[in-house]
Amino acid sequence: MVGSIETFHGSVYSNGSIHNCNGLEEKVDELRRLLGKADGDPLRIVSVGAGAWGSVFAALMQDSYGQFREKIQIRIWRRPGRAVDRATAEHLFEVINSRENVLRRLIRRCAYLKYVEARLGDRTLYADEILKDGFCLNMIDTPLCPLKVVTNLQEAVWDADIVVNGLPSTETGEVFEEISQYWKERITVPIIISLSKGIEAALKPVPHIITPTQMINRATGVPTENILYLGGPNIASEIYNKEYANARICGAEKWRKPLAKFLRQPHFIVWDNSDLVTHEIMGGLKNVYAIGAGMVAALTNESATSKSVYFAHCTSEMIFITHLLAEEPEKLAGPLLADTYVTLLKGRNAWYGQMLAKGEISRDMGDSISGKGMIQGVSAVGAFYELLSQSSSSVLHPEKKKPVAPVELCPILKTLYKILISREESSQSILQALRDETLNDPRERIEIAQSHAFYRPSLLGQP
Repeated sequence: MVGSIETFHGSVYSNGSIHNCNGLEEKVDELRRLLGKADGDPLRIVSVGAGAWGSVFAALMQDSYGQFREKIQIRIWRRPGRAVDRATAEHLFEVINSRENVLRRLIRRCAYLKYVEARLGDRTLYADEILKDGFCLNMIDTPLCPLKVVTNLQEAVWDADIVVNGLPSTETGEVFEEISQYWKERITVPIIISLSKGIEAALKPVPHIITPTQMINRATGVPTENILYLGGPNIASEIYNKEYANARICGAEKWRKPLAKFLRQPHFIVWDNSDLVTHEIMGGLKNVYAIGAGMVAALTNESATSKSVYFAHCTSEMIFITHLLAEEPEKLAGPLLADTYVTLLKGRNAWYGQMLAKGEISRDMGDSISGKGMIQGVSAVGAFYELLSQSSSSVLHPEKKKPVAPVELCPILKTLYKILISREESSQSILQALRDETLNDPRERIEIAQSHAFYRPSLLGQP
């Protein structure tokens, strides 16, 4: 097999600080027992995908547990060959020199000179190369701890006990199809934790939505009880900088409870929940509406009133949609509501909406933006619109008293589709979508969803 892996020795660093290991080794031992790991056989965790959240997740694990090298091994896979452009290399050099602890670490590791050469234009850096030193290409301003980086997918996953999916939904299916080829001879069944917050849609044989955990299950054959979703109100860089945050790990009870305990840290509280479907759908929906939130913020000069009106309308649409896709969806409250709030407030999707509305980026640039990564809300807009515009999933219009496609009751989603996908309208039209011509209270949309037999199991590919 061809690939590269870097071994990291020494103390465990979080931007230069050393962690207290009280109780951490016991948590490793407990999870090892549950997985039936023998002495001398390390628990192998690999994060697949090196975007901001995937990289931070791996770094959190490395910071906490990397010191127990004989018991646990934490690695991250990313594709090789992605060059770092000159402007990013110059900015990275500034970041390094502004943080004494990072500068000293690189000098100790004899890694500083390459950043000087890149700053001068005498050398090209690569994303997998700088990730070994703790720099995520999508999050240059937040240095992480050094990471063990693997650039060969087979080498990374073939014997992994826990695989963390840090890929966007648009790449999850393809990569896990490849992974399945390397697992044909496996005896043990891995655990997969998906961080992906995107959604895809398929129109055949019947229109239905495909979540990342479903993609993984179909691609690999790993049973659904071994596939979980982790999400919550968090921004990757802030979590690594120890801003207090929480999340939920959702899935079968067999693994979600022990994994919640293993992942929990003093500044990152992880709860467990059984409703994987609602949390994963909301993970995709919030990215959709975050783009619109960014547009509204930019177009109204950050008007608190306009943003609150938008919040009321978009959350009512989100509740309406989840009642179509889940029989008894978790209420949009607590962590689910907080996750929506923080994504609308700050994050790459909201940033994308702002930049579009300001004219600082264009739709022709696509949905993969340098320094930000994949804007998953764009593909999710298309997926939800296609799914909810099918007449086969029609619902009764409350005023017209006739069947209509569900999207007809979601004016913001329709408008975002016309702005981002069909490009019929400009960003300015998002403000018009807030001025509901029917003058209906957003609460009425929620009541419609809650008072009718709206659930459509076929939309999740179920009979």
